[in-house]
This record gives sequence, C-alpha cells and structure tokens, in this order.
Amino acid sequence: MITEVTVADLGEGNEEGIFVDWLVDEGESVEAGEAVAEVMTDKVSSEVVAPVSGVLHEQRVSPDDTLTLGVVIGTIEVKR
Repeated sequence: MITEVTVADLGEGNEEGIFVDWLVDEGESVEAGEAVAEVMTDKVSSEVVAPVSGVLHEQRVSPDDTLTLGVVIGTIEVKR
C-alpha cells in the first residue's frame, strides 16, 4: 500500500514555504512520526513527518521548490 506524505503544518499560520531537503533517502525505512523532510518559511523551519511506518518510496520535490499546505511531497510504501 502506498501512502502520500503531505505538508500538513508550516507553523505560525504560514500557508507556503520553500523545500529545504530530504532527511531520508528513497528506499530507506521510516517510522510513523519520524521527520523525513524540512521546509522553511519566512518565520520558521518546519519538519514534515512520516504519517506511517514503511519505506520512503518516492521523493516528488527538490530543494528550493515552493510548497503549499496539503501538497504531496512524496510517498511511503507500507510493508505488511
């Protein structure tokens, strides 16, 4: 099963940010709640966390991409 990783919160009412970098490489295992990426706004740096445990399947954004709330930045493959 594939689960989308989305930008859920940018802090302090921000609705847009700049993607900084991935903290996990494609193919690496992640745990639910683990930080997988970093996004910067004009006020704060925020981490995007894995919504489920599994393997980071796909990275859909690159450093310096502009992101908005709710955008899908990658996917995690859940192993059962």
